[in-house]
Amino acid sequence: MHVGFILDGNGRWASNKSLPRSIGHKKGAENVEDVVKSCKDLGISHVTLYAFSIENWNRPKVETNALMELLVSYLSKEISTFKKHNIQLFSIGEKYTLPYNCQKKLDHVIKETSKNTGLKLVIALSYSSKLEMINSIKNVAQKVADKTIAVNDINEVYFSNELYTADYPDPDLLIRTSGEYRISNFLLWQIAYTELYFSPKLWPDFKKNDFINAIIEYQS
Repeated sequence: MHVGFILDGNGRWASNKSLPRSIGHKKGAENVEDVVKSCKDLGISHVTLYAFSIENWNRPKVETNALMELLVSYLSKEISTFKKHNIQLFSIGEKYTLPYNCQKKLDHVIKETSKNTGLKLVIALSYSSKLEMINSIKNVAQKVADKTIAVNDINEVYFSNELYTADYPDPDLLIRTSGEYRISNFLLWQIAYTELYFSPKLWPDFKKNDFINAIIEYQS
């Protein structure tokens, strides 16, 4: 089973408690640890986390810098957990737009966990589904222009294999927290037949029991 998460509500969680937004993001990162472990315990094979959209670069620089520092801290802390629990890390998105230290740390953890055979954890960073599809269309168009494929070779399966997610199954369930009923430019092609679950809880408050409730509703 493949579960996707749109991690929404960290900033509002902090604002509701009169705390800096950075504290909300830190609590959200801590919650990622708990939810990923819950996914492993429940036998989920793939998890994709929408951690940072390409539109998030429009936020104040002080906030995006803090988020990038948090990403490096999270990866540094969790690499031992990934190894212990046999979790393999992947990423999708425009990685080249991340700061160099983030790219370096991400590549390191991906390499260090590449031989793990358990849960596949995909983190979407600087990700845009529209841009993903545009880039894939350009690749396909170039192949047609180079006459390595014919127009009639293009079908759903072929196009899916040109996407960043070619190596992963489409999500069975997509969960969004914070009470927002939006997809926010996330896996638009891949979720054509995905069950959608919207939780009113902010991401830092979304716990294992909430996840189990989402799975029960999906199964029904």
